[in-house]
Amino acid sequence: MKRTLALAALIAISFSTAGSQDKPADGFVSIYDGKTLAGWHVSAKSGHSGASKNQSGGRWVVEDGAIVGSQDIKGNGGLIITDEQFGDFEVKLEMKNDFGPDSGLFLRSTEDGKAWQAMIDYHAGGNLMGIYGEGLGGKPHVRNYSFKDKVTEITDKPTGEPPTPLPVLPDAWASFWRHGQWNELRARIVNNPPHITTWINGVKIMEWQEKEVRHQAKGGIALQVHGGGDHTKEFVRYRNIQVKRLDPK
Repeated sequence: MKRTLALAALIAISFSTAGSQDKPADGFVSIYDGKTLAGWHVSAKSGHSGASKNQSGGRWVVEDGAIVGSQDIKGNGGLIITDEQFGDFEVKLEMKNDFGPDSGLFLRSTEDGKAWQAMIDYHAGGNLMGIYGEGLGGKPHVRNYSFKDKVTEITDKPTGEPPTPLPVLPDAWASFWRHGQWNELRARIVNNPPHITTWINGVKIMEWQEKEVRHQAKGGIALQVHGGGDHTKEFVRYRNIQVKRLDPK
């Protein structure tokens, strides 16, 4: 009898553990398995894929557990988009890109790349986690800093109404942002007109309330390789991609 009870207890613990893995306590679930591109598809319908005759949408592969993207030929980029559509949600991922390519985390993306973009412009003059209306007339375009010529150096550049202050002092950036290592980027979008918030390594970077409905209330989550220039030997890398659906408020 004791042996039977012990076995039942072990089975119960096993089911409990499995359940907690399927439904994390923080509500996030994985949308990338770390091994394949299952659940994602490449789109060459945006304006970043014009350099290729076959409209390939860039090069997207899985390497060392990460989704790795680059231009497949000089000047040709594109998007990789979730098959699933999302409305109100929070998405987080880890990023380890080369300094040079222009990328982005697209929220509610269409196949042709219209989206609210959490910027991953990881190059001189760019920034991380500013907010940009991709394919929406460039509105909004808000940020609170820009990279200088080195990834370790930034300058204050507050924009928006009201402007969002930069929570990380430029002198502290080199220790806050760990180039060449994995850093976490996170973005939340709710309602329509949307309220958008972004974070870097757990620190809130940008918050923006749109004032009018200019885009659909549901779409894919996408990652971008920008067209133009020659970035065939520079790469963007993303892993541990998770999403949490949110109730409209």
